Amino acid sequence: MTHAANRVVLITGASSGIGRATAELLAARGYQVFGGVRAPATTRPLAGVELVPLDVRDEASVEACVERVSSRAGRIDVLVNNAGVNLVGAIEETSISQAQALFDTNVIGVLRMMQAVLPGMRRQGAGQIINISSILGFLPAPYMGVYASTKHAVEGLSESLDHEARAFGVRVVLIEPPYIRTNLDASAAQAEGRIEAYAPQRHRTAALITQKTNTAPEPKLVAEEVLRATEGPYRMRRPIGQAALLSGLRRLLPARLFEPSLRKAFALDPSGKGAAATQARAQP
Repeated sequence: MTHAANRVVLITGASSGIGRATAELLAARGYQVFGGVRAPATTRPLAGVELVPLDVRDEASVEACVERVSSRAGRIDVLVNNAGVNLVGAIEETSISQAQALFDTNVIGVLRMMQAVLPGMRRQGAGQIINISSILGFLPAPYMGVYASTKHAVEGLSESLDHEARAFGVRVVLIEPPYIRTNLDASAAQAEGRIEAYAPQRHRTAALITQKTNTAPEPKLVAEEVLRATEGPYRMRRPIGQAALLSGLRRLLPARLFEPSLRKAFALDPSGKGAAATQARAQP
């Protein structure tokens, strides 16, 4: 493996949260780090990190960013796909345009970046693509269902690409964090539709998620896992903390035992019959 001082890393969404923490840690470790941000001029500088313009929703911006980094550094050894946005609301409340916009950033944005760096990685016969997934990449997420589906999609893309690209020396890694204390949830868009039948449960679940996020680990926890992925033995899926525990439980426990615990974790009625029963009683 190339020494850290000679390795070039491009990180998307590096202006805050996990992306910023990862850029700081890898730069301190000796990597040559480029941080992709939408507005470099208004982004707080990062020591040892060169900020470059990047909007993962724009194909021309993606191509220009990868070309700029490749021109400046001569290569890209590691791509960290971190840029992403959230959306809160019931699936029935979510407009198709909102879902399309979320997929454009969280899934197609990842695909654009991977397609942009792969030709160079194939030519040099080596490369690593690290995709920041989530605990919601393998678990359902009531009232964040469209967001969870984007992370499920990233997991499918990642695993498939790893099979396709490993013959060229390129490997793909999935980092699967639990809740992390970032502004991803605080700045999350809300579903455009508001259906009163969902309101009581949506409020309970949203309040619980906010509580968990406020007491969650700092982004550095994920940055440290990214560092381990770049320097340690290869492992595709890298769940962190509580995500590792739940990943194991879901594989081992039958659904009839796992589902009630999951519903409790989201402040849902364990039986799933409460709201339906209430509505049925309310019928004339």
